[in-house]
Amino acid sequence: MPAPETDRRRAAVLGSPIGHSLSPVLHRAAYAGLGLDGWTYDRFDVDEAALPGFFEKLGPEWAGLSLTMPLKRAVIPLLDEISATASSVDAVNTVVLTEDGRKVGDNTDIPGMVAALREHGVEKVETAAILGAGATASSALAALTRICTGEVAVYVRSRARADEMRAWAERLDADVRVEDWADAAGALRAPLVVATTPAGATDALAASVPEMPATLFDVLYDPWPTALAARWSAYGGAVVGGLDLLLHQAVLQVEQMTGRSPVPLGAMRTAGERALAG
Repeated sequence: MPAPETDRRRAAVLGSPIGHSLSPVLHRAAYAGLGLDGWTYDRFDVDEAALPGFFEKLGPEWAGLSLTMPLKRAVIPLLDEISATASSVDAVNTVVLTEDGRKVGDNTDIPGMVAALREHGVEKVETAAILGAGATASSALAALTRICTGEVAVYVRSRARADEMRAWAERLDADVRVEDWADAAGALRAPLVVATTPAGATDALAASVPEMPATLFDVLYDPWPTALAARWSAYGGAVVGGLDLLLHQAVLQVEQMTGRSPVPLGAMRTAGERALAG
């Protein structure tokens, strides 16, 4: 359980680089909506080498931390406990400091993906496709094990990435077929397509969007929309964006760090959209 509100009033996001992070905007909006006037949420540029030192300085005023790259795996040895969800993908994006001083890690990206899809009406799919095979792809695969009843096709650029995804499939007990990136246009006919690639990587696929696409989940939020998302939407397909993911994983973080629920998703979304527009 998180510590009482009167004792724990600080939280922050750590990573490197970190200046682009929307997390402070979202968490501060949540605190305002919850009436937690004394709570603060900051950002700190911390790399893997500096992480242990940062943890050593955490005092009793700290409620929790959000972690982004490159810290999601580096933090694990510094924790007292991690959840089964985080353990399943060796990635922690949330640390809660408990009343007795323990540091507990979790992964809210995975349930956040599921919640974002559910908000857009996607509860179950028979098959799905993942574009890319990096760290986000493993979390996407873990999320799909909760909603996809059949095979997941993963499109990768190299044999090494293919081997990594096969290993994740075995670990997560997922039904996965690995395909070459050159055939990625074929992925766009799946009931659910999850794009986990960096900005620009899927731009060339926009020309291959079918006339009646189903659902695209593109994890990017800046720049937005991506060329693929814009074409998908123009053809009438449902689009779930990176801001949706960021919001839903942040809601879960706020719940864990503050012990408060429900968290004001609408206020957080408005704050995030304004920040991106600015």
